[in-house]
Amino acid sequence: MVSPPADRRREALFDLLALTAGGALPLAFAPYAWRPLAVLCPLLLFYCWHRAAPRRAAWRGWLFGLGYFGVGVHWVYYSVHLFGDAAAPLAGLVAAGFVLLLAMFPALAGWLATRLFPAPRRGVWWLLAAPMLWLLVEWSRSWVLTGFPWLSLGYAGLDTPLAGYAPLLGSYAVGAALAASAGALGWLLLARGARRWAAALLLLAIWGGGLALHGRQWTQPVGQPLDVRLVQGNFAQHQKFLGQLLRPALRSYAQMTEAGLAADLTIWPETAVPARFDRVAVPLQAVAERAAARGGAVLAGGFYRQPDGRYHNSLWLLGSQQVYHKRHLVPFGEYMPFRALLEFLSRYILIPMSDLAPGEGEPRPLQLAGQQIAASICYEAAFGAEIIRQLPAATLLVNVSNDGWFGDSLAPHQHLEMARMRALETGREMLRATNTGISAIIAADGGLRSSSEQFRRSALDGVAHGYRGATPYVRGGDLPVVLFALAALLAALPLQRRFAL
Repeated sequence: MVSPPADRRREALFDLLALTAGGALPLAFAPYAWRPLAVLCPLLLFYCWHRAAPRRAAWRGWLFGLGYFGVGVHWVYYSVHLFGDAAAPLAGLVAAGFVLLLAMFPALAGWLATRLFPAPRRGVWWLLAAPMLWLLVEWSRSWVLTGFPWLSLGYAGLDTPLAGYAPLLGSYAVGAALAASAGALGWLLLARGARRWAAALLLLAIWGGGLALHGRQWTQPVGQPLDVRLVQGNFAQHQKFLGQLLRPALRSYAQMTEAGLAADLTIWPETAVPARFDRVAVPLQAVAERAAARGGAVLAGGFYRQPDGRYHNSLWLLGSQQVYHKRHLVPFGEYMPFRALLEFLSRYILIPMSDLAPGEGEPRPLQLAGQQIAASICYEAAFGAEIIRQLPAATLLVNVSNDGWFGDSLAPHQHLEMARMRALETGREMLRATNTGISAIIAADGGLRSSSEQFRRSALDGVAHGYRGATPYVRGGDLPVVLFALAALLAALPLQRRFAL
């Protein structure tokens, strides 16, 4: 039966609303940080779902994702085109394909919510089903096809009372609280009479619980504070790997390391040494000796060659045997996934040092000046479950990155926001050194103590403190919140049949 024109127009308006809500949601994240949108946009999506059949709900979820990731991660185009030397049409095709794939996740959430819970106009759907399915599908995005947790909803909960859940259960708990707030607010607006009390009580419990946890000290300072210097070289990405610039780059980093007061720890960013460490061992050893004479040490990003010929993206404590090898590599940027099928792309996307091997075994903290340093490189800061693998032994977090790949886009701000969440989840300070910015010293509560300007050669000086102890998230990781979501869904299935709530 053909729908009347008025019905088709109404359906089209709901489709447009889903697309618009998705396109607005990235504004809830850095650099804009319009945090109320982290509740309002999911609320609009849930509203678009609640009158839809499963196929239509999936379509609207996909439209939401199209707006969400089309706006939020459009910078992939610049990375592939401007810095990967891919032709504009190919870069556009890669970026569009990536967005279309990511949009399948909210599409799946919409289909499941309306398929498993065929009474979406009831409170059980609003208060339990839709928020918990959002959480589980978003969590799956962190590991499917090696994972891409960028712009997970929980990051938009920073600087709000809901951030109190991060040390307890991690960023996905913060995202679940935002999604549940959206569902509760939707039911509060739609329900009548006494049924609104359930929504109001849930909203009060969510935000009151976050507020009660906010500011709680899960960890305590340990050891002597370190004077630190984060060196931001600001080398243009298209020049960074030119052979003739290797020695000038090393001289520049050495000069910025030795300028000013002596630091206990100086950190150079990811691939600050744009070559194998062994190729420039002599000048690096000289840097290490001069730093040691001043009572300090230098952590430098570069490439490490194994005896069997494998290469790693690494962070090396110069003058020592301590080195960290990046474990979670970026597909296409650091290795070629499904090589047998996609090898042909390497002829069109030219990324230096893009055939790397991941580090193996359990990562171990680097030892320096009485502190245990949990190192991570670039993209790894997006994965809370991986950062905590070195905890609670580690007392300080260090992340190095080359955000020059992102150009002047939203990505460096979004990346810093994720680093702030890692500090908050673990109750540890984080030192973040980048090539083009934003370098930062992040407090154990996720607050920014100091940060650098982008695209300026500079050195950020400050003091860092080690912390001991473990937050509940360090002990349990993401598993407790995932199990909670599954239990809530199992409870919601019989509830929807027994109660008209």
